[in-house]
Amino acid sequence: MKYLKRKLLILVACLVLLSGCSLPGLGGGKSNSDVKITALATSESQIISHIVRLLIEHDTNGKIKPTLINNLGSSTIQHNALVNGDANISGARYTGTELTGALKEDPIKNPDKAMQATQEGFQKQFDQTFFDSYGFDNTYALMVTKETAEKYNLETVSDLKKHSDKLRLGVDSSWLKRKGDGYPAFAKEYGIEFNNIRPMQIGLVYDALDSNRLDVAVGYSTDGRVAAYDLKVLKDDRRFFPPYDASSVMKNDLLKKYPELKPTMQKLEGKISTTKMQELNYKADGQGQEPAVVAEEFLKEHNYFENDKKGGK
Repeated sequence: MKYLKRKLLILVACLVLLSGCSLPGLGGGKSNSDVKITALATSESQIISHIVRLLIEHDTNGKIKPTLINNLGSSTIQHNALVNGDANISGARYTGTELTGALKEDPIKNPDKAMQATQEGFQKQFDQTFFDSYGFDNTYALMVTKETAEKYNLETVSDLKKHSDKLRLGVDSSWLKRKGDGYPAFAKEYGIEFNNIRPMQIGLVYDALDSNRLDVAVGYSTDGRVAAYDLKVLKDDRRFFPPYDASSVMKNDLLKKYPELKPTMQKLEGKISTTKMQELNYKADGQGQEPAVVAEEFLKEHNYFENDKKGGK
């Protein structure tokens, strides 16, 4: 028994040494750097955070090797990690989420005004820089198969109104009661009431559409399965859903310590379209590639943006 206990202690010690000082889910390898980047459990957040990590390493010639704190549970946890000093960069944050969450403001439908309000709020309240958009907007979206779109002549969300009594709608459970841009406000704005609504985990709605167990689903505009399943995203013709433009957030004290990070982060502005983000997400979710590999391939494809004038090259 004593021998077994000793073997277990040795095994635990080895695991601790291998993991270094990392939190669970650490994806950037052991590093002594004081630059720490957060990422959520989603492939999108991980891909973007690895892009930021690798670009910083590249542009500083390895002088800065950020640590990636991975698989955080929510945007609130990400936000608190920066506020509390446990991290100093968030790889991917979204205007729509941060306006109503961290800043406790009402949703803003105009993308430019939403970005401006988010940036000003983060500077004033948290002494943090919310960079300009990467170029994609990961908002809620109503989607159907191409066959359903053709059958009912669907192009816009408004087109659903005349058929809503016979269409099966699949939604994320939390969206049903979500304030601001959830189902109650949606039904009021569009004058649409579905008779058959099926709450489920957000990741299941795409498979349900593809297998004809649903007719309409509320998903995310950048999800890789939109392209993989050849789904049609209906135009939000009443602009009900607020913008969720994605970008990184950095604490200002880190920018003061490493001013060279600002032009590096600005290289990413407008470089990733919604279609491109769908493609990157599918490589991870559909093809099983590691987010770090997807990120590195993307940066190599663009030569790490070496010739980007905004990046100071």
